[in-house]
Amino acid sequence: MLNKEDVETLLLKGPFHQWLGLKVLSVTEGGIELQATWRPEWVVNAAVGYTHGGILATLIDLTADWALVSETGKGVPTVDLRVDYHRAAMQGDLRCVGKVIKTGKTVSVSEAQILDSEGRLLASGRGVYMMPAAK
Repeated sequence: MLNKEDVETLLLKGPFHQWLGLKVLSVTEGGIELQATWRPEWVVNAAVGYTHGGILATLIDLTADWALVSETGKGVPTVDLRVDYHRAAMQGDLRCVGKVIKTGKTVSVSEAQILDSEGRLLASGRGVYMMPAAK
Protein backbone atom coordinates (compact mmCIF):
# COMPACT_ATOMS: atom_id res chain seq x y z
CA MET A 1 0.00 0.00 0.00
CA LEU A 2 1.23 3.50 -0.84
CA ASN A 3 1.64 5.97 2.01
CA LYS A 4 -0.04 9.38 2.21
CA GLU A 5 2.98 11.28 0.89
CA ASP A 6 3.41 8.96 -2.13
CA VAL A 7 -0.28 9.24 -3.01
CA GLU A 8 -0.17 13.03 -2.73
CA THR A 9 2.91 13.16 -4.98
CA LEU A 10 1.10 11.08 -7.64
CA LEU A 11 -2.15 13.01 -7.30
CA LEU A 12 -0.52 16.42 -7.59
CA LYS A 13 1.25 15.56 -10.84
CA GLY A 14 -2.01 16.63 -12.50
CA PRO A 15 -2.28 20.41 -13.04
CA PHE A 16 -6.07 20.23 -12.59
CA HIS A 17 -5.63 18.52 -9.23
CA GLN A 18 -3.19 21.28 -8.25
CA TRP A 19 -5.73 23.91 -9.30
CA LEU A 20 -8.34 22.24 -7.08
CA GLY A 21 -5.97 22.74 -4.14
CA LEU A 22 -6.02 19.08 -3.17
CA LYS A 23 -4.30 17.76 -0.08
CA VAL A 24 -4.24 14.11 0.98
CA LEU A 25 -5.38 13.88 4.60
CA SER A 26 -5.19 10.09 4.94
CA VAL A 27 -4.84 6.89 2.96
CA THR A 28 -5.97 3.47 4.13
CA GLU A 29 -6.28 0.22 2.26
CA GLY A 30 -9.30 0.87 0.06
CA GLY A 31 -9.87 4.39 1.31
CA ILE A 32 -8.76 7.99 1.01
CA GLU A 33 -9.59 11.34 2.55
CA LEU A 34 -8.79 14.56 0.69
CA GLN A 35 -9.23 18.25 1.26
CA ALA A 36 -10.12 20.59 -1.60
CA THR A 37 -9.19 24.22 -0.97
CA TRP A 38 -12.06 26.55 -1.85
CA ARG A 39 -11.53 28.95 -4.77
CA PRO A 40 -13.71 31.91 -5.77
CA GLU A 41 -13.71 30.57 -9.36
CA TRP A 42 -15.91 27.69 -8.15
CA VAL A 43 -18.87 30.03 -7.61
CA VAL A 44 -21.67 29.60 -10.15
CA ASN A 45 -24.12 32.15 -8.71
CA ALA A 46 -22.38 35.32 -7.49
CA ALA A 47 -25.54 36.61 -5.78
CA VAL A 48 -25.83 33.51 -3.58
CA GLY A 49 -22.20 32.31 -3.66
CA TYR A 50 -22.61 28.56 -3.96
CA THR A 51 -20.22 26.18 -5.71
CA HIS A 52 -20.95 24.83 -9.19
CA GLY A 53 -22.19 21.22 -9.17
CA GLY A 54 -19.51 20.29 -11.69
CA ILE A 55 -16.85 20.92 -9.06
CA LEU A 56 -18.66 18.59 -6.65
CA ALA A 57 -19.04 15.93 -9.37
CA THR A 58 -15.34 16.26 -10.16
CA LEU A 59 -14.47 15.77 -6.49
CA ILE A 60 -16.76 12.72 -6.26
CA ASP A 61 -15.10 11.19 -9.32
CA LEU A 62 -11.51 11.80 -8.35
CA THR A 63 -12.01 10.83 -4.70
CA ALA A 64 -13.72 7.54 -5.59
CA ASP A 65 -11.03 6.92 -8.22
CA TRP A 66 -8.14 7.63 -5.88
CA ALA A 67 -9.61 5.36 -3.19
CA LEU A 68 -8.42 2.60 -5.54
CA VAL A 69 -4.83 3.88 -5.43
CA SER A 70 -4.01 1.63 -2.46
CA GLU A 71 -4.69 -1.32 -4.78
CA THR A 72 -3.54 0.00 -8.18
CA GLY A 73 -0.75 2.45 -7.34
CA LYS A 74 -2.29 5.01 -9.74
CA GLY A 75 -5.53 6.61 -10.80
CA VAL A 76 -7.72 4.57 -13.14
CA PRO A 77 -10.17 5.57 -15.93
CA THR A 78 -13.81 6.21 -15.11
CA VAL A 79 -16.35 3.95 -16.82
CA ASP A 80 -19.52 5.27 -15.18
CA LEU A 81 -20.37 7.85 -12.52
CA ARG A 82 -23.45 8.74 -10.51
CA VAL A 83 -23.65 11.88 -8.38
CA ASP A 84 -26.35 12.95 -5.93
CA TYR A 85 -26.49 16.52 -4.61
CA HIS A 86 -27.77 16.98 -1.05
CA ARG A 87 -27.22 20.67 -0.25
CA ALA A 88 -25.53 23.73 -1.69
CA ALA A 89 -21.78 23.96 -1.14
CA MET A 90 -21.07 27.44 0.13
CA GLN A 91 -17.67 29.13 0.48
CA GLY A 92 -15.16 26.98 2.35
CA ASP A 93 -12.79 24.07 1.99
CA LEU A 94 -14.33 20.67 1.29
CA ARG A 95 -13.53 17.27 2.79
CA CYS A 96 -13.73 14.38 0.34
CA VAL A 97 -13.98 10.82 1.64
CA GLY A 98 -13.71 7.82 -0.67
CA LYS A 99 -13.84 4.07 -0.19
CA VAL A 100 -13.60 1.03 -2.41
CA ILE A 101 -16.82 -1.00 -2.49
CA LYS A 102 -15.67 -3.87 -4.76
CA THR A 103 -12.41 -4.60 -6.49
CA GLY A 104 -12.69 -6.60 -9.69
CA LYS A 105 -10.30 -7.85 -12.33
CA THR A 106 -11.76 -5.67 -15.08
CA VAL A 107 -13.75 -2.99 -13.25
CA SER A 108 -14.02 -1.83 -9.65
CA VAL A 109 -16.59 0.24 -7.75
CA SER A 110 -15.88 3.05 -5.30
CA GLU A 111 -18.01 5.61 -3.46
CA ALA A 112 -17.30 9.14 -2.28
CA GLN A 113 -18.86 11.80 -0.10
CA ILE A 114 -18.20 15.54 -0.11
CA LEU A 115 -18.60 17.29 3.23
CA ASP A 116 -18.39 20.92 4.30
CA SER A 117 -16.28 22.20 7.21
CA GLU A 118 -19.11 21.38 9.63
CA GLY A 119 -19.34 17.77 8.41
CA ARG A 120 -22.60 18.24 6.50
CA LEU A 121 -23.08 16.02 3.46
CA LEU A 122 -23.09 18.11 0.28
CA ALA A 123 -22.83 15.42 -2.40
CA SER A 124 -22.28 11.69 -2.69
CA GLY A 125 -21.72 9.33 -5.54
CA ARG A 126 -20.47 6.05 -6.90
CA GLY A 127 -18.12 5.35 -9.77
CA VAL A 128 -17.14 2.34 -11.82
CA TYR A 129 -13.46 2.31 -12.79
CA MET A 130 -11.45 0.32 -15.34
CA MET A 131 -8.71 -1.71 -13.69
CA PRO A 132 -5.22 -2.01 -15.18
CA ALA A 133 -4.65 -5.10 -17.32
CA ALA A 134 -2.83 -7.90 -15.51
CA LYS A 135 0.76 -8.32 -16.60
